[in-house]
Amino acid sequence: MKILFVASEAVPFAKTGGLADVAGSLPKALQKMGHEVRVAIPRYKQIKNVEYLIDLPVPMDGSLETAIIRKGYMEEVTVYLVDNYKFFYRDGLYQHPDDGERFNFFNKAVLAMLPYVDFQPQVIHCNDWHTGPLPLFLKTKFEEEPFYRHIATVFTIHNLQYQGRFPRRILRTMALGEEYFTPEQLEFYGEVNYMKAGLLYADLINTVSPQYAREIQTEEFGEGLDGLLRKRSLDLCGILNGIDYEEFDPARDSRIYAQYDCHHLEGKQENKRRLLEELHLPDEGKPLIGIISRLAAQKGLDLVAEAMEEIVRMGFALVVLGTGEDKYQKALAEARRRYPRQVSVTLGFDAVLAQKIYAGADMFLMPSRFEPCGLGQLISFRYGTVPVVRATGGLADTIREFNPVTGEGNGFSFKDYRADEMLQALQRALDVYRSPAVWRRLMLNCMQADFSWESSAREYSRLYERACQKRRESLLHVS
Repeated sequence: MKILFVASEAVPFAKTGGLADVAGSLPKALQKMGHEVRVAIPRYKQIKNVEYLIDLPVPMDGSLETAIIRKGYMEEVTVYLVDNYKFFYRDGLYQHPDDGERFNFFNKAVLAMLPYVDFQPQVIHCNDWHTGPLPLFLKTKFEEEPFYRHIATVFTIHNLQYQGRFPRRILRTMALGEEYFTPEQLEFYGEVNYMKAGLLYADLINTVSPQYAREIQTEEFGEGLDGLLRKRSLDLCGILNGIDYEEFDPARDSRIYAQYDCHHLEGKQENKRRLLEELHLPDEGKPLIGIISRLAAQKGLDLVAEAMEEIVRMGFALVVLGTGEDKYQKALAEARRRYPRQVSVTLGFDAVLAQKIYAGADMFLMPSRFEPCGLGQLISFRYGTVPVVRATGGLADTIREFNPVTGEGNGFSFKDYRADEMLQALQRALDVYRSPAVWRRLMLNCMQADFSWESSAREYSRLYERACQKRRESLLHVS
């Protein structure tokens, strides 16, 4: 199949979160299966060394803006980069006052460029709110044009919390009339909602784990869109994310202190020793917990802050890497001050240090309030670092509670969002850690799990076929 994958970011060009990892690895996995895949993202200020292809005009609120289409590559995958100085040559990818206009322009430019670059996809795979208007434009502005008529769309929700909500006036730059500002259309609590546009107009919808697909149809996790998602439940499914097993491979990772694999686990201990040394923590034989996270309520940092004293008392050492909400940064800085021999906190993001933590920690803590998929636990599996998680979303789909009697399972989890429940899970992990032979069995279970993109890419292939079939049926119905 010919597939266009459209996202707001993709590794190695631009990244703020897990979406970039997916956009940088799923298209490559699909291409290896025999599909012809191309990717489209904005060309942000920091992206260098991409070649010029074409200029084309894009209508925006009664005037024309120029889209400069450039080209780069992710290994064998062609990447189109939509360039415009006014919209994308600035610091930071998001949180600009004109984000509505910026991504409106991006979606229009992506559709407009296709005949010029001589690529007619059977499916356009849209990702998160930034691409929500694209299925809408395809079915309203381009519906009668033969080139676009048979193109199907798939819309993936990576995190329903972020929806792209903008003032009513954005309809004008979308060239849409007031009839679209109704609860049945794009209106959402007095604003225009780009995520809602994708959910309404895409042929099929998916999200990044089966459990999250069920959760977002409830009031608790639906972020106000649960009614619409229930209405489209037959068109909604969950497909678990994977990770790039070539990038995340402890046997070949040049970013960690010492390489290792299932057969040579002594390198794991060397990574722990050198990580403690680098972070100025004494090597006292304590089990080491790693946290790599946005420091936000979604990620369960309030539970960590509440339980910090008890975590230290239980005999753990803790290494945290991340940045986020000020109150959590302050709470972690205070913990570092109070427990300098057991707690290390690095504020900010350092990709190399992240890999060192994955390789050097004994356990990886993800007590998320909700987690669409989670990549951290999948990476920690690869490095033999045992996840301790809250059973929600993709964490519930990937973590099986370890049974020390049978030797089955790959981590520890807790259900209720409470600090004491998290501490009980950590205690179970600690009990197993104190039995080296059993802990080694658990580490091997983690390292031998397969969460590469291959099986997920096959599921996406089937989803694309379903979307094309649905599109064909809708066209027959219209005719």
